[in-house]
Order: sequence, then structure tokens, then C-alpha cells
Amino acid sequence: MMSSNYTAIDNQNVSGSVPAVADPPGQVAVKFTESNLQTFPPSSSQGKISGASGPPRDADVSVAKYIHFRTQGCGHLSMKWIENQKPYFDVDTSDVLERIKDSLFPFTGSFSEKTANNPDLYGPFWICSTLVFVAASIGTFITYIAHKLQNKEWNYDINLVTWSAGLFYGYSTIVPLCLFLVLKYFSAPSGLVQLLCLYGYSLFVFIPALCLSLFPWEIVRWVVAGVAGFMSATFVALNLKHHIASAGERWFFIVAAIFLLQLALALVLRVYLFNVTV
Repeated sequence: MMSSNYTAIDNQNVSGSVPAVADPPGQVAVKFTESNLQTFPPSSSQGKISGASGPPRDADVSVAKYIHFRTQGCGHLSMKWIENQKPYFDVDTSDVLERIKDSLFPFTGSFSEKTANNPDLYGPFWICSTLVFVAASIGTFITYIAHKLQNKEWNYDINLVTWSAGLFYGYSTIVPLCLFLVLKYFSAPSGLVQLLCLYGYSLFVFIPALCLSLFPWEIVRWVVAGVAGFMSATFVALNLKHHIASAGERWFFIVAAIFLLQLALALVLRVYLFNVTV
């Protein structure tokens, strides 16, 4: 028995496919066209980053141009700086030996005139380097012999090298720089490179003085240090005397200060390097 709530369906409409439901009024049917997207096959390198996933090629070009620009710019500045410093190292062995000889005969006072047009930094650099080596070597050797003669334990002191390097390199750089500023203040300017050259060669006399400090007698060491300091101070003072004389009435005090400063260097070397304590 069929309930009264159901409607009987005609048998001829049941068989076959179900007829499509008509669109209700007021609605428009939408049709999708076939997609044109390309289907890529799966990558064989699964789990790895492929080369196609890198940054854009224009980024690589920009980075390469930037690195090239920076490298070329720094290289150009370095080459320019080297070219500017080249004249100060353009000396041969005969020039250096001639200037060393002038420093050992300080009373002529002609060093500044000879180097006015061609001051060099090659000689001063190697003189300071030789002083550091000689001071450290001789100081170490003297202390070693002294300890062995007294049957005491000897330990190498690395501070002797660093102290010597700071003393000689610092003195030959800072003192000429300060003098350059002082002379400029008193309206008697001098070339900084010429002052560096003068002070560098003035230290050569301390190389043989350090070698003579091998003698174990204190009186000999005092005499050697005093003579070396006097020669170095005279060399610097006489070569700057005529130039500083244009600074006015105070030129004598400047020359005296330069002379005493060189003697103070000799005193420091005598106390620290020419002295052996066990």
C-alpha cells in the first residue's frame, strides 16, 4: 500500500537515464573552457633544490658588477698610493752608504743639503729594523752569558724584542712628527719625509754602540753610550740649526731640546739595553 504522501510515477518515465533538471528561472549556466596550462613531468631530483630555483640572472650580473667595481677601485687606490711612495725608496746602495757615512761624521752638517731633493725612507726603515734585531740579540746573549757564568737559570725574555721595536720605530716616527708640527707652528716648516730621513739615519751610530756593549766593563758601556748619544744628537742638531734659525729668537731652545732628546735616548739605551742584571 502506498501512502497518500507519495506521487505515483509513470512507468515510462522511470526506465533509462534520469532527465536533466532544467535551470530555474533567473540563473545563468556557466561553462568552463578547457585549460591551456602545460603539464610538467615530475623532477628526477626529488628532495633536492634544482638549479632552476636559483636567483634571477640579473641579480648575479649586478653582484658581479659591484664586486668588480669595488675590487677595481681598491686596486686603483693601492696602486696610486704605492706610486706616491715609490720616490722615497728610489735609492741604491751607494746612496745609503754615503748617507750612513755622513751620519758618522756629524760635524759637517751637510746631510740636509744633500738629501733636500731626494730624502728616502728605505735607509731609516732598515736601520730601525737592524737596531731591533741587534738590540734583542745582543741583550739576550749578554744575559745568557752572565747567567751561565754565575750558574743561574736563564729564561728568554720576549719583551726585549717588543720593547726594542716600540722604542726605535716609535722614536723615529713620533719625534719627527712632533718636530714637524712645532716647526710649522713657528713658521719654519720642514718636510716631514726629510725629518724622518734625518732621524732615521741619526740612529745608525747606535748599531756599533750596541755591539761594543758586549764588553763586560761598566765604564766602557757608559763611554760607548755617551759617545753614541753625543754623535747622534750633534748630527740632528747641526743639520737642523740653519733651518730652525728662521724661526726667530726661540731657535736656540728648539735646537737645545732636540739635542737633549737624543741624549735622553742614549741614556735609555744605556739603562735598559747596555745594562746586565742577573
